Amino acid sequence: MKLSVIIVNYNVRYFLELCLQSVQKALEEIDAEIIVVDNNSSDDSCKMILENFSEVILIKNPKNVGFSKANNQGVSKAKGQYVLILNPDTVVAKDTFKKVLKFAKSRQNFGALGVKLVDGKGCFLPESKRGIPTPMVSFYKLIGISSKKTGKYYANHLKEDETGIVDVLVGAFMFMRRKVYNEVKGFDERYFMYGEDIDLSYKILNKGYQNYYFADTQVIHFKGESTINDVKQLHHFHKAMEIFYDEHFKLNKVYDLIMRLGIKVWYLVKFFSLKKTAKTTFLSEEIAYFGNNKEVFKQIQLLNSEAKEYKFTNKKSIDDIVGFINTTNTKEIIFDNNNLTYQDIITQIVKLKNMDLTFKIHPKNTNYILGSNSSETKGEVVIFE
Repeated sequence: MKLSVIIVNYNVRYFLELCLQSVQKALEEIDAEIIVVDNNSSDDSCKMILENFSEVILIKNPKNVGFSKANNQGVSKAKGQYVLILNPDTVVAKDTFKKVLKFAKSRQNFGALGVKLVDGKGCFLPESKRGIPTPMVSFYKLIGISSKKTGKYYANHLKEDETGIVDVLVGAFMFMRRKVYNEVKGFDERYFMYGEDIDLSYKILNKGYQNYYFADTQVIHFKGESTINDVKQLHHFHKAMEIFYDEHFKLNKVYDLIMRLGIKVWYLVKFFSLKKTAKTTFLSEEIAYFGNNKEVFKQIQLLNSEAKEYKFTNKKSIDDIVGFINTTNTKEIIFDNNNLTYQDIITQIVKLKNMDLTFKIHPKNTNYILGSNSSETKGEVVIFE
């Protein structure tokens, strides 16, 4: 078997379904398997998988064991030559896996690979390519000195459209040989969430392999689903910082004291500045539905009577949508997967990123629309009655 896709899920049932649809499409011509490890979700994630994705291997944990341990569980069941650690709040393009497999095969000392990640508005996520967060690099980041000046935290030696060698990859999409994953003993299970991707990347480097940022495919990551937005998550992140520093950069007592104080100060600043983000309301006043599913459009009209329809036809080029947006003053676009592939949708979202729009996706054969208006807030799901 060529590839095993490992997805750890916790209470993101609708984003998971969208993710699985896109992954299935991208695996159609590849000998592969999908393994979902569910960390005791309280929603109906597992029921949805059993009903809609019978070929997916489902591991149900009786409690939330964290991101690291759950991924290790998934990889322990994997049969693929390569494994992909993938977040459930992602959407992959049809050609993503073919491209990364071809690239990995062309590199003799291949360790791991990350891709160009964009948020729900099509904006590039700089954590797609990162440097090693040494104490000095981390210090600059914590006190707010731009990575553009230091050039190291976000690996600015590479442009966002330039493939090349980097140090650290993000756990939302980490592709590697299974033997490399096993050689470095996978994720360190001391990390419950956050930091484990940096640690794994660093262990791969220390074994003499090279990590790559691959810019020739784009993947949506609704980053808000994994953003620190409550005290519990902040605690996990703070603990991860301490573990990584103790493991890889412990020097002397004076230096250690300074670094620990720095981490504590950062934690307190974040703790007191942490605010609960109010849930955004569904849809703007100027909506355009892009598709030709009459029932879906009817449901959208029930939510917003002013919604406009941009019908999809074989003769009507997708590129004409720019003119439609300008003439109708559209503020939000709903893309229908019944008419457009996920690759088309990703391409259009990125293409339109500078037009101050928000986007939603209607996955095929579902009764909901979802998306994210910011990489800092939770995504939004609206279910049709």
